[in-house]
Amino acid sequence: MREGHRCSIILVSSLLILSSMAATAEVITLTADTFSDKVKEKDTAWFVKFCDLGKAMEGEDEIEIGQVDCGTDKPVCTKVDIHSYPTFKLFYNGEEVAKYQGPRDVESLKAFVLEEAEKAATKAQLDDDKEL
Repeated sequence: MREGHRCSIILVSSLLILSSMAATAEVITLTADTFSDKVKEKDTAWFVKFCDLGKAMEGEDEIEIGQVDCGTDKPVCTKVDIHSYPTFKLFYNGEEVAKYQGPRDVESLKAFVLEEAEKAATKAQLDDDKEL
């Protein structure tokens, strides 16, 4: 992925953002105060505490996981237009680029994240080239 562009995924009521580092996932908590900066700053995946799929992705070496509680941090979920659970959205460089509607298993979601992140990175590169 090109430096300066970031990919993030919102798993309904939670987010998942792809990490370019190969390390075991740790859980990070997002709030209304930290959400916007974290989505732009780092590739990460976020999920709600009760999201089994998000929990199942914990430990994936290509995914850094965080959690947001839509009950206590409703402004975060409202900001990214999450009204039902689970909802999965992919964000790249702070912008929503795709919504996941496939099977609810770790491998399918991971494949979606990797494929869409690559598409977004390619598009960003083409856009940068056009500006030159």
